[in-house]
Amino acid sequence: MKNIIKLIITIAIFYFLFREIDFVEFSKIIFNSHGGWILVALLMQLTSTYLAAYRWFKISQLLVFKEKLSFYVQSYFKGTFFNQVLPSSIGGDAVRIIDLTRKEYEKKEAFYGVFVDRVVGLVGLLVLNLLATLIFFGTFDNDFSLLIIFITVGGIISFSLLFQLHRLTFLADIKFLNLFVRLANRLNSLYASRMLLIKHISISVVVHLFSVLTMYGLSLALGLDLSFQTLLIAVPPVFLLTIVPISLAGWGVREGAMIGIFMLIGADQTKVLAMSILYGLLLILSAVPGAYFWIKSKKAT
Repeated sequence: MKNIIKLIITIAIFYFLFREIDFVEFSKIIFNSHGGWILVALLMQLTSTYLAAYRWFKISQLLVFKEKLSFYVQSYFKGTFFNQVLPSSIGGDAVRIIDLTRKEYEKKEAFYGVFVDRVVGLVGLLVLNLLATLIFFGTFDNDFSLLIIFITVGGIISFSLLFQLHRLTFLADIKFLNLFVRLANRLNSLYASRMLLIKHISISVVVHLFSVLTMYGLSLALGLDLSFQTLLIAVPPVFLLTIVPISLAGWGVREGAMIGIFMLIGADQTKVLAMSILYGLLLILSAVPGAYFWIKSKKAT
């Protein structure tokens, strides 16, 4: 039922988007796109996924897990496949947790590993967006830039405060907040060395940098006159919005957000929509290795 609602929302968003877009012009833009740049964009996205798996591997080394890097790469691609391709109730994070539990690790430990990886990845996205907005301040109008700074700084401060929750011992007696206290304890034990945390966040920044490079490659493929610095500022907020699980794999939400943000600088809406849809298709294509790893793991059981 949940996936049906998401499908309805996705279709509704695309319906309203294409009401404002010349479909004939849209088709011409897609078919006239530069295949070479699309291939480069695909390689950038594959690199981003691989580096995300490497980040998870480095985080997991701090816990009880003793698996090789290849395990994390295969599991991460499988998770990406479930997120992007299969309209399943089992999300990518659940797939990764299941893979670890099949190695006879405790489910709680697997959850912590995936959760920390998710949080560190999100913080890396916020850091990248904040740095890009500050360095290239003025690329967008001041109101939009200040809004990004406010959101990113707020998110980074919230993450920093999470480390301090363990000091508020009374929160452990509150059922809803007890989980956050336990997560705070786990984060502090994992990152007793804050330099290690900075290294993992830095990996996350590079992960998202390659995702932005994917978008940049697609913009070149479509002849969309956008600078890399513009994409550095505009794309991370789109990624943040697609985290909200109201549509299938972020489809529709991503396209609407892209058009809305790039309208602020007068970009061609039809080309922006084409770029966003091509990016979604590349996400599916880059997840194909996950299908192979999933089939391989099913045969092994």
